[in-house]
Amino acid sequence: MANKLKIELVKSPIGAIPKQRATVEALGLTKMHKVVEMPDNDAVRGMIWHVRHLVKVEEI
Repeated sequence: MANKLKIELVKSPIGAIPKQRATVEALGLTKMHKVVEMPDNDAVRGMIWHVRHLVKVEEI
């Protein structure tokens, strides 16, 4: 696995359940098409898995 993940918000969390909206916010994604770099660990992977329909992930 890579050391970092590039995560982009590609779908709006407006219609998502509140727990998913909170997860998107916790990942640091506040606006559409915002990209953040996060460490590649189990905690971040789990957060991504819960909102995988809202984000695009790339290993860097």
